[in-house]
Amino acid sequence: MPSPELTREEAGRVLRLCAACMYCDGLCPVFPALSGKHEHSLADMSYLANVCHNCRACWHACQYAPPHPFAVNVSATLAALRQDSYADHVWPRALDRGFRHPALAAGIFVAVALAVVLIVLAPHSSWVALHGARLGPGSFYAVAPLGLMIGLAGASAGWAVLSLAISTLRFWRAISLEMEPRVRLGALWLAAAEIVTLRYLDGGGVGCNDSGPQFSQRRRIFHQIMVAGFVLLFAATLAAAFFQHVLGVMPPFARTSLPVAFGVAGGLAVLAGAGGLLAIQASSDREPSQRGETLLNLTFLGLIKLTALSGLALLVWRDTAAMGLLLALHLGLVMGFFVALPASKALHAPFRAAAILRSAAERLSRGRRQARNDATFE
Repeated sequence: MPSPELTREEAGRVLRLCAACMYCDGLCPVFPALSGKHEHSLADMSYLANVCHNCRACWHACQYAPPHPFAVNVSATLAALRQDSYADHVWPRALDRGFRHPALAAGIFVAVALAVVLIVLAPHSSWVALHGARLGPGSFYAVAPLGLMIGLAGASAGWAVLSLAISTLRFWRAISLEMEPRVRLGALWLAAAEIVTLRYLDGGGVGCNDSGPQFSQRRRIFHQIMVAGFVLLFAATLAAAFFQHVLGVMPPFARTSLPVAFGVAGGLAVLAGAGGLLAIQASSDREPSQRGETLLNLTFLGLIKLTALSGLALLVWRDTAAMGLLLALHLGLVMGFFVALPASKALHAPFRAAAILRSAAERLSRGRRQARNDATFE
């Protein structure tokens, strides 16, 4: 992987060429943000890298892409900058190594989490209980007491939220601009709509160029399926809490119950979404790709699939002697997933949201200035 200094030097060269050309002006918010700018600070480059959604439309539209001597590769250049921006702003800073060696980092996090779960559960679960000999209502708590489950999950999820929040705040402080109050409010609404709809995974309206010059909406669709799956899994958690603490029903719940229905639907949606994105990654063009970002994507999606599969396996074999070990495995993977989040591709979501917010504010500010200029000349 090139050093950050070489990456930024190449990015400066590419962005100056793009600012002079502007042929791709209508494809995404990156190019309008370049208009009129021929020098870019590190903050500007980090902002542009994160507002880029890697749709690759610019790669296929660019007249200066290889084999042209200018060798402009906006997609790969901004992907490398994105990876640097994660490492530059992640908190705590020691996590920056996770973006250089994502598979190794994820493996360490998951292995440590699994070891912690087994060590913590050992005093509370007999060897018989871990093998699921005690089945039926309350059997999950024979393996892992409720307080321990809540403590382990809460600690790992709380760590992830804290780290992601501080990292995003550091990034926002680096790229943010002063906004008029009216622009700030309008930008929040506009950015929220663009974030929720994945507006810029459309390559200017016709789709991304995932595998060659043909257009596709597959990335957008699979992203939305996976997000819907996470929403359903959260709903399953809330429904399970209601069943236990309000209705007095102990897990494992009936297979026809609401928590199980939400959980199965959510798990399958996550598997479908992550599997679809992995398939796209495997078939995508290599020239506009950047190896570091590809590894981040593969590692993150693989960890998501593994965690979802462990939950579905627990559901399928919960009435067998394998239940105890499957529950311990699932708890360890969930805990490892949360602990690994701040040093994974998950950071792209809040960073991209922050970049879209700045993009929306710039577009609204330009519109207001243009309106004032038009009124002056009337």
